[in-house]
Amino acid sequence: MAHEKVKFRAGTLLSPVPAVLVSCGDKERNNLLTVAWTGVLNSDPPKTYVSVRPTRFSHHILRDKGEFVLNLPSASLTRAVDFCGVCTGEKTDKFEKCRLTRTYVEEVAAPLVAECPLSICCKVTDVVPLGSHDLFIADIVAVYADAELLDEKGKLHMEKADLLAYVHGEYFALGKRLGSFGFSVRKKHKK
Repeated sequence: MAHEKVKFRAGTLLSPVPAVLVSCGDKERNNLLTVAWTGVLNSDPPKTYVSVRPTRFSHHILRDKGEFVLNLPSASLTRAVDFCGVCTGEKTDKFEKCRLTRTYVEEVAAPLVAECPLSICCKVTDVVPLGSHDLFIADIVAVYADAELLDEKGKLHMEKADLLAYVHGEYFALGKRLGSFGFSVRKKHKK
């Protein structure tokens, strides 16, 4: 069966992507911004990135402080995620406006967002100018998860986090689980 394709010009259509709240700064001055251009770069050592426009208010904070936290929001935080992506922290305390709680940890100066089920603490190692955005490459130095996401054996259950995804200008709650890594080649056990 042939699938008819329509050609688009080159663009940023990769989807879905995470919609994360990036916190930056320190106790005296901090901000939140929404970023969808983030991901994992390496597993050993664990590395991640955020891609931020130099015109964004948080850009100079990220560059000056060299630390940030990727806060993975649940679907219940969609309104706050959107607000933090369209309003500037230059004029608004986004934590206050969105009724979000700053939590400080020892690994980085930037606050975690307490309402987010997962927070990934990062220290910038490189800044790469790419054109419209600068790529902040960072080491992951700690991960914090809500205790209720763990079972009695300490296994993390991400499906309980109700994480948010961003798809071409729209927000989605993640749906049902379809499989797990390696399920297509896993041998079935006979009972």
